[in-house]
Amino acid sequence: MNYIAPDSRLFDEAGKLYVPEDVQEAVRKIIRWAGDNPEREGLQDTPARFARAWREYCEGYEDDPGVHLSRTFEEVGGYDDIVVLKDIPFRSHCEHHMAPIIGKASVAYLPKDRVVGISKLARVVQGYASRLQVQERMTAEVADCIWTHLKPRGVAVVIEATHGCMTGRGVKTPDVAMVTRRFLGVFEDDRASRKDVLELMGR
Repeated sequence: MNYIAPDSRLFDEAGKLYVPEDVQEAVRKIIRWAGDNPEREGLQDTPARFARAWREYCEGYEDDPGVHLSRTFEEVGGYDDIVVLKDIPFRSHCEHHMAPIIGKASVAYLPKDRVVGISKLARVVQGYASRLQVQERMTAEVADCIWTHLKPRGVAVVIEATHGCMTGRGVKTPDVAMVTRRFLGVFEDDRASRKDVLELMGR
């Protein structure tokens, strides 16, 4: 089989990401250990599919979220109040059990002299979500990224998510959401500003 390597990734003749045999065998071992037969018809292609899916789930490792904040705008008609993007949906996976984390993030910043396209805030969230994560770290990473690259007067990030490692295994408690938040700048120092941004987020 012939392979080409655009962007240092190998693809087969059908254009699918090539999965090394040792990776596929590792998945087969897990299937056997779980009690099934990886050679049966329904599972024969599962190792390659599983591996390709995980490369997609973890594509954030190939992304620098800060790059999305590199293009900013100064012509905003004198606007200098809070900018909020609410309820950005995301899917991640916990680094402890590799179980799904499904949630939404609300991101706000108080610009100093420049703003960024709103879609870029969502890209920052998705960039960090597309890695093995813990929610607390992801919350801090999103806030710190915006703080570092936009240099605003304040940043606020609130994330609410359900964790498959709790809802689908272990205590198996459904419909339980975890909330984390991080405030920087005026949102950390000034209680009134923090109250304002939380109200805008609907919290």
